[in-house]
Amino acid sequence: MPAYVMCVRLRESELKTNRENIDSLRDRNVILTELCRWSLRLACCRRPLVQSVKCVQPEPSSSGSSGSSGSSSTPIGLLSEDNRSRHSRSHSTALRVMHIQPGIRVPFVLNVNTERYRQLWVLEVYLCGNSAEAKRAVAEMSTKLGLTVLDKGSLSAAGELEDFPLQLFPEWRLPLRVAVSLTAFFFFYLVIRDVVYGYVEQDKDISYRIMVSLANKVFPIVSLIMLALCYLPGGIAAFLQLYRGTKYRRFPDWLDRWMLCRKQMGLIALGLAFLHVIHTFMTPTRYSVRHKLITLVVDEMENNKTTPFYFDNTEAWGQDSFYALGILGFFLYVLLGLTSLPSVGGSLSWREFNFIQSKLGHLTLFICTAHGYIYGWNKFLRPSTYKWYTPPGYMLCLIVPSVVLVLKALVLLPCVDRTLTRIRQGWERNQPTEEIGKVTNL
Repeated sequence: MPAYVMCVRLRESELKTNRENIDSLRDRNVILTELCRWSLRLACCRRPLVQSVKCVQPEPSSSGSSGSSGSSSTPIGLLSEDNRSRHSRSHSTALRVMHIQPGIRVPFVLNVNTERYRQLWVLEVYLCGNSAEAKRAVAEMSTKLGLTVLDKGSLSAAGELEDFPLQLFPEWRLPLRVAVSLTAFFFFYLVIRDVVYGYVEQDKDISYRIMVSLANKVFPIVSLIMLALCYLPGGIAAFLQLYRGTKYRRFPDWLDRWMLCRKQMGLIALGLAFLHVIHTFMTPTRYSVRHKLITLVVDEMENNKTTPFYFDNTEAWGQDSFYALGILGFFLYVLLGLTSLPSVGGSLSWREFNFIQSKLGHLTLFICTAHGYIYGWNKFLRPSTYKWYTPPGYMLCLIVPSVVLVLKALVLLPCVDRTLTRIRQGWERNQPTEEIGKVTNL
């Protein structure tokens, strides 16, 4: 009977063990039955059962190897671990157990998904180990419990898996840093252009605009840039593959990390777009807006005159196009966000998911960029637009989306698209003169 260690997380109050009843667990079938029962309770319970328990069965001694095949006299050790903190030791628990008992087989499983089982009904478990036989036995047991096993490789990954429950948004760190940095930059930039400029040059105190008006400029600016940053690495990767002439070379680490966090960037962009919509809806109810309208009416009544308001067909087209593109762009924004959910994206085929995220994604970026261009309209021709010789915020935010759309247009050219498609299908520009080997599918 092979020796093995199986790492399971259980709350210590749910598992009262001592050295006497540990020694009484001799039979391997009894051990597996107990593990199955604990794992099943872990997957189906309404209360968190889990802290950390390691079930150890060392190799049988030579004196006890002549026993019956159905049982073993080998003692079982249960190692309990509570209040674990990250980086509390140099090696993982599974590696320490393997060093304590040389020759033992240690499959590491069911050690990370404690609260996820109970709250989100996530039936995925991670497995790692150096013994293929032990991993196969544990995988079969987990499959019988209705769990999906994800093999993470050798036991050297045990430390990473043990730290997995203690991580705090590892995939969101880079997108949040980018979003916070952009928000802070444009906030202070617009404060200087609008509030400080009005106070210094026009002797007006318009600091009240910081709460709503200024925020309603910052949110769409950062949202559009974040959406463009979702699709910019795809264009960079396409031209990098064209330059190399092959798809079999790794991308740089910075580009690989950038591409892995595109989903989080898109969700942050969607959240900022929601804030922009909410601020836009509440604009007519603001005190400053109502005061401006009432003051205009009172002035006309006091002066006994009416200010003529002529209809401008061009201005009407611009305003209606501006609102129409904004509504359509926000609708596609929400559609992209919904398809990024695992429950929705999992029900789509790869071609459907790729069509929505790529084709509709670039269409969303194009519509939102056009929304920004129409907002500017002919303002860039007015000298008053450039306060202290600085461009307005909407001009700066249109740079990155415009670059992304230009790169996408170049990729869609037939001569470029044909070559890129061949490269992504496995063709290489500089193939080796001598074939190293041939693979034949029979």
